[in-house]
Amino acid sequence: MAEKKTFYITTPIYYPSAKLHIGHTYCTSVADTIARFKRLAGYDVRFLTGSDEHGQKIQRAAEKEGITPYEYVTRIVNGFKDLWKHLDISNDDFIRTTDKRHEKVVQELFQKAYDKGDIYKAEYEGWYCTPCESFWTELNLGPDHTCPDCGRPVEKVKEESYFFKMNKYADQWLKFIDENPDFIQPESRRNEMIQFVKQGLEDLAVSRTSFDWGIKVPFDPKHVVYVWFDALVNYISALEPGEHKGELYKKYWPADLHLVGKEIVRFHTIIWPIMLMSLDLPLPKKVFGHGWMIVDGTKMSKSLGNVIDPVPLIETYGSDALRYFLLSEIQLGKDGNFTLPGFVQKVNTDLANDLGNLLNRTVAMVNKYHDGLLTNVGDLDGLDKDLSSMAVATAKEFEEHMEAMELNKAIRTVWTFISRTNKYIDETMPWALAKSEDTADQKRLQAVMYHLAESLRIIAILVSPILTKGAPKIWEQLGLSGFDQVTLADAKVWGQIPNGTKVVKGDPIYPRFEMPEMVDVAEAKVASTRKENEASREAAGEGTSEAFEPLKEEISFDDFEKLDMRVAKVLTCEKVPKSKKLLLFTLDIGLETRTVVSGISQFYAPEDLIGKKVIYLANLKPRKIMGIESAGMILSAADIDHNLEVTNVADSKPGATIG
Repeated sequence: MAEKKTFYITTPIYYPSAKLHIGHTYCTSVADTIARFKRLAGYDVRFLTGSDEHGQKIQRAAEKEGITPYEYVTRIVNGFKDLWKHLDISNDDFIRTTDKRHEKVVQELFQKAYDKGDIYKAEYEGWYCTPCESFWTELNLGPDHTCPDCGRPVEKVKEESYFFKMNKYADQWLKFIDENPDFIQPESRRNEMIQFVKQGLEDLAVSRTSFDWGIKVPFDPKHVVYVWFDALVNYISALEPGEHKGELYKKYWPADLHLVGKEIVRFHTIIWPIMLMSLDLPLPKKVFGHGWMIVDGTKMSKSLGNVIDPVPLIETYGSDALRYFLLSEIQLGKDGNFTLPGFVQKVNTDLANDLGNLLNRTVAMVNKYHDGLLTNVGDLDGLDKDLSSMAVATAKEFEEHMEAMELNKAIRTVWTFISRTNKYIDETMPWALAKSEDTADQKRLQAVMYHLAESLRIIAILVSPILTKGAPKIWEQLGLSGFDQVTLADAKVWGQIPNGTKVVKGDPIYPRFEMPEMVDVAEAKVASTRKENEASREAAGEGTSEAFEPLKEEISFDDFEKLDMRVAKVLTCEKVPKSKKLLLFTLDIGLETRTVVSGISQFYAPEDLIGKKVIYLANLKPRKIMGIESAGMILSAADIDHNLEVTNVADSKPGATIG
């Protein structure tokens, strides 16, 4: 058996000055998804995350609280670890820069660079930003002597320090980048770094004496190793190169991918490679700088108060929901925007309606029509062949996008297939086949049920790196076992569910959620848009009110009182066969269920209506529409262009009266 290819992936080590926010969640979710995908693809994966715990800022914060720096950071780091458990992060190791294994390696490498002549002692005089742990020259400062990164005031400092000879390796660095164009990703970051180095590099201060919370310089213990020569070494110290004959180091270094935020790309793509050049160690293969998280159009900032705590989101909506939104909505390398209504809408549409409803319908139909048993009778017609071919093609396209780190495109590929599978149900109309006594129709029904289940089998494999909780549940409801043993190769072959497999009815894997209390913004936008449209119509001489239907004649209050309008919840919704406009609903009206036919299919996909609470006219005399008795009417609104919209009464219970 051939030895597995290795893949070593890291996140930045996060600074424990406060709780982690949704930006950290995004970065770690990306890394976890890539790690899970690589395992699925057959790689021997090592996935590292951790915490960067030294520095003046930590020491000052601990002193304020009257506790030791280690006590201070441990409390916060435990919160990091709890968050990763909540998010279902599959890291193989968690490195702390206070670990003895880390301290040992940092001191060894610092000594090696010093012995080589690349570290020397001098006096530093300049401007220092404590929150950023960064030194700045006068030329680099922002207005009023502020930090160019965070905008906070800087301090004038003068102290003895050890310096690392950065510029000594500038030409070697430029040559390396030229020979390894994919080392810095995305390309825009690479171009920025090249220009930065070409402008000339200043020697880097790598020790401090004004505080003592850090790793001691081995040959001069009044100095502590300063942030980047300490923090960056974590990627190697976690592999314990001096322990156990260095087996982990030999196996996994150099790292395949450092995933970092774009604000620390410079440190990882310039300082870190030059440190490794000095130490005669191999450089990592790739550094990828992801974008910032934007909240409602504004970059997250503690000072603005728009930092989002991921824990309440996970507790309310689940880790799958948060992972899915972040990974599907944001193109890796670009900034991403987060709004709570947009998040909930995405979860409802993609997870609850598209994927969740596909699973629910499939399992329900297999149970109803075939006592839960699946039978593979092959592709019986073009629809079957199209679906089975698309399933295999989707798996291959998904792999291509994931290998290219195009996570959002990979997810979109799977959801295109999910949409196609939902459409397959409408095309094959299993409910009609089930009513037929024709042998061919019965065989056709078997084929349809198997194709749906097999499609879901492949979908479960492909989404498993993203939907870590939901994917195994899909597998279980399909009556399958051994999900922890599946591979990407299993998704590239059609027809793997054995004959006679019995599906298992389970709870919905993704519930629908009511829209959160942020609708005032949405309503304001709607009102603004309405005014703009009216203004444009008036400017065009079209007017406004004339476009609407004229008011009908007056009725008395007694006439109105005869109307029995209720809140009804949509339990099921499907297209009426041979009709372009009609949808068939099953409604929960509180007292009982009702069947209603409504001509709104050109405005809504059936799955988008399931779970909605609509206004229902309960005492309208029943009538037959295309042979179906329709009891009552679902009320909707029509705009000036005759587009229909069903009212969603989200906060009311089925059966509640409208008046």
